[in-house]
Amino acid sequence: MNDIPTRKQASGVWRNTRLVTLSEGAEGLGLVENAAIAVVDGRIAFAGPDRNLPANLSGRLETVDCEGRVMTPALIDCHTHLVHGGNRAREFQMRLEGATYEEIARAGGGIVSSVKATNALSVDQLVESALPRLDTLLSEGVSTVEIKSGYGLNVTAELNMLRAARKLETLRPVRVVTSYLAAHATPADYKGRNGDYITDVVLPGLDAAHAEGLVDAVDGFCEGIAFSTAEIARVFDRAKALDLPVKLHAEQLSNLGGAKLAASYGALSADHLEYLDAEGAAALAKSGTVAVLLPGAFYALREERLPPVQALRDAGARIAIATDCNPGTSPLTSLLLTMNMSATFFRLTVAECLAGTTREAARALGLLADTGTIEVGKSADLALWNIEDPAELVYRIGFNPLHERIFRGQRIGQ
Repeated sequence: MNDIPTRKQASGVWRNTRLVTLSEGAEGLGLVENAAIAVVDGRIAFAGPDRNLPANLSGRLETVDCEGRVMTPALIDCHTHLVHGGNRAREFQMRLEGATYEEIARAGGGIVSSVKATNALSVDQLVESALPRLDTLLSEGVSTVEIKSGYGLNVTAELNMLRAARKLETLRPVRVVTSYLAAHATPADYKGRNGDYITDVVLPGLDAAHAEGLVDAVDGFCEGIAFSTAEIARVFDRAKALDLPVKLHAEQLSNLGGAKLAASYGALSADHLEYLDAEGAAALAKSGTVAVLLPGAFYALREERLPPVQALRDAGARIAIATDCNPGTSPLTSLLLTMNMSATFFRLTVAECLAGTTREAARALGLLADTGTIEVGKSADLALWNIEDPAELVYRIGFNPLHERIFRGQRIGQ
């Protein structure tokens, strides 16, 4: 993964705060009362009770009085399609007026419209289109965003999406993780020829993206309307040859065994999972593959099949949550609302929601060694909130209590 563009990395001490560390092995949220956190050159040098703050840190670093506010790790959105052209508000309206999926598709809607709109934009135009969505996420304390390709469906357009994603982190203080998702859908000229599309577009595009340093992970959509497990395996084999980690959209509309396939490749994550069975949950837990739940798509599609949260818990699988920000099935740019949806629809606990947008989201991106918890040595990616109880971050709807965002030790503000 490319380094974040050079910015002055601040040092300082934040005192009089309530730390939600979410550290591995901590009980619950890892809450530390009357706490302090010291940052040196963008890294956490101390985090714990204020009384234990070393004198050599408290005496030489600028001090910020948090006035009792709650501080958490900065939030992480581990599944987005943030870069794309156009929107699908018109087909949303058509559905409300009674149009069927087939009628919308005949009118040029669905993924076809997003592909057409995305292909029409240059890299700079894709960046310009994505910035408002990114800024909205950042305004809620987000430090890290995963961005997928997948609306180009030809080599040039897929690469342009990834180039746009890379450019975003040169324009904002954010860490961007890219996922190559050419195996998202089959374009019209390859209808009924998935294998040829993989041979002609997906694999050569992956090679080109890797050669240009544009790809951090490889994704796919394993579903009856997309690609089979055998077809996805071809893509994963190429990723493995390039030493790239994999992840997968799996079990969203049916159970094709995509999660088990992902687990067999040691995937970072398997995402959606409404139709996951107990065997699939066990496979994820055994491989360490994170289950990423996406309540925005569940909500927008008015689904009734809930992901098997208890089966994931029983198996010991890790659970993350994300916006799935995309123009068609989850036009959502709020991780705070995502947490509330996850609690309300999926009955996740407050601790699961907060861990799911920090520690487990970092794990789902292969970044847990560097971010996602408040621990010494990690990047100082933090969020300071105007709240008294961490549960407020999950409980409130449409309310943003962010006081300050801190990225690699740099105070960003709201």
